[in-house]
Amino acid sequence: MNLQVNGYSIYLILLVTIVSSFILTFLAKRIAEHVHAIDLPNERKVHKIPMPRCGGLAIFGAFIIGYMIYGDPTTQMLSILIGSFIIVLLGFIDDINPIRARTKFFFQLVASSIVVFYGNTYFNEITFLGLHLNFPYWINTIISVIYITAIANAINLIDGLDGLAAGISSIYFATIAIIAFILNKIGGLDIILSLIMLGSTVGFLGHNFPPAKIFMGDSGSLFLGFMIAVISLLGFKITTITSLVVPLLILAIPIFDTIFAILRRLLKGESIGKPDKEHFHHQLLKMNFGPKKTILIIYFINILFSIVSIFYVIGDNKQAIALYIILMIFLLFLVLKTDILFKHSKK
Repeated sequence: MNLQVNGYSIYLILLVTIVSSFILTFLAKRIAEHVHAIDLPNERKVHKIPMPRCGGLAIFGAFIIGYMIYGDPTTQMLSILIGSFIIVLLGFIDDINPIRARTKFFFQLVASSIVVFYGNTYFNEITFLGLHLNFPYWINTIISVIYITAIANAINLIDGLDGLAAGISSIYFATIAIIAFILNKIGGLDIILSLIMLGSTVGFLGHNFPPAKIFMGDSGSLFLGFMIAVISLLGFKITTITSLVVPLLILAIPIFDTIFAILRRLLKGESIGKPDKEHFHHQLLKMNFGPKKTILIIYFINILFSIVSIFYVIGDNKQAIALYIILMIFLLFLVLKTDILFKHSKK
């Protein structure tokens, strides 16, 4: 079957971006070593040996190559390129020498604002589980800026295990592409970007799947989260994404993990930006699952949410919502059995 987007074969788009990302990752390793962007092991981290980061440069490089070949120059796309460049540069600098959380947050807001205001990409209305919420322009734009920034940080927070952020992001991009093809919404910017990002992320995953040879660093995790949020906003423009429930629940695990991380740190009286070793993937590791089994479990749960999201778009919404609720209860039960919020007393 010859599937095409804007006259280009999806297989060719994926092949070019996968190969580009895979090859560029070798260069990213050399750059990381040259600038001393090395992630050293400590009591909070899972890896045991020094690891080069900055793998996000390879993902971003493959994204640029894919866009130059298959993308169209528009003001909206220019805003995405400018915003993503700011995000990747911010992450790259942070990978070399950690930046203060406030400074990072400020530039994340700047990058998000460029997409929203210059690119005119924002929620026109918010549709969630059958509810249609219409707000004035200024509220829609503020919500959109916060949304992009929040999703970028959610992916950044979950990037604590080999192949985790790259795998979750790949599942997201693939799901949005599948939904677009099912709905025959294959002419929009969101489907092109989803395919380009899917190939760019999968190519890097060839180096990052455990045992990893390189980490993506903040340059990669922030960029992936940024693009996930932007693509979901673009999807609303052409109704590829019919409800906010679709992107949010495809990202159920990173969003859950972020919420619990904030609550956990507030309960301890700590800064919400303080890193720790109590994330969902850490909890699975404590249950004596190895790194590879842990990420495969998380992949599996994520794929379940993605399948229900596809069903939500093309099938009976009421049945899909019932399945969503079952999955959410299961996930909530699972995480509350762990120490993700507070230590359980041992008998």
